[in-house]
Order: sequence, then structure tokens, then C-alpha cells
Amino acid sequence: MSSMLQDAQLVDEAEVVWLEEPDNLDYVRQALDKVSTRRGRPRYDRDGRMVGYTNLKPGSASDPDSGLFARRVFFLLPHDRDTEPDGPYAVGAPGEAVDPGTLEAGKAGEKTTRSQGRSPQIAPAGR
Repeated sequence: MSSMLQDAQLVDEAEVVWLEEPDNLDYVRQALDKVSTRRGRPRYDRDGRMVGYTNLKPGSASDPDSGLFARRVFFLLPHDRDTEPDGPYAVGAPGEAVDPGTLEAGKAGEKTTRSQGRSPQIAPAGR
């Protein structure tokens, strides 16, 4: 799926569950994964680590062909800024990365100066 998610793809989300404190992260990568359940920690098959996920509303529909649910997963790879501050994303961020402070259920999140590595000490508006 596209790395740039749209709010219209996320209408069935009920909540965001964080496995790590999002205030400690300048950005998180996000992706829609197809999984067999609406709730609970989804399976994770990428390098790096899952730092959060979404749960869906009761009664949200599964894909009619596969029977799977599209749920967002938030993750970081080994070469991301949190573990390699002087690495490839010392400034800038991957295309699918957003500031975790701008994430909520049903909202795709935004890129900010913090997520782009331009002012990591400045929290996004509204925080």
C-alpha cells in the first residue's frame, strides 16, 4: 500500500496502542497491514521493532475477498534516527514516517519539523 496514508483509509480505527513512549520518538514509520483480528497486538514480520498499532471498532468490516482487516502498525527500522542519530535520517525522514505526536485513531498523522530532524527539541503544536 502507499506509504502516504489518507484519513479515509482509517475510518474504522478505535484507538492507537503504544508499545513504547511516543514522546521519546521524533518519528515513527506507519503502514497498513492485513491481519486476521480487529484488536490486540498484530503479527509483525519486518526488520526493526513495532512501537505501536491500532485497534479497530467492533463490527468493522474485513476485506470481502481475503477476510483480513487493514490495521495500522507503527515501527522503526535499525537504521532509523532513534538508534542511529547520525545515520541516514539525521535530517529528513522516510516517506512513510510521521511525528507520533500528530497521530490519533482515524488520522494519518503529519510530518513536522521534529519528524524531519530539523528541530527535534520542539514538540508539534497542541502538545
